Amino acid sequence: MERLDRQEKMIGDLIFRSQRQMACQEEDTERKIYNGERLYDNQDLCLMLQVSKRSLQRYRTLGILPYLMLRQKTYYKESDVERFLAEHIDCFQKEKMADYKARIR
Repeated sequence: MERLDRQEKMIGDLIFRSQRQMACQEEDTERKIYNGERLYDNQDLCLMLQVSKRSLQRYRTLGILPYLMLRQKTYYKESDVERFLAEHIDCFQKEKMADYKARIR
């Protein structure tokens, strides 16, 4: 009986921790708004554009993708990402992806 009580307590603690983690993740998602505009971090943009972190760094260095630094973390405004995509959309098409790296400036 005592063993079951311990297991029940452990399960309760796990559920509580997972609920707390989910609440923190929701808060993080809500906090990614800057002056009424959604912000993307490196991971969001890497997944969206299917490029590496190094490619994003190159775009920043070349000045073709504006960014913000908040608490040592890089963020990109949604409008800047949309503008970047509009200017370079043909480069992100699957058939042209191979020669994109050589042409972007």
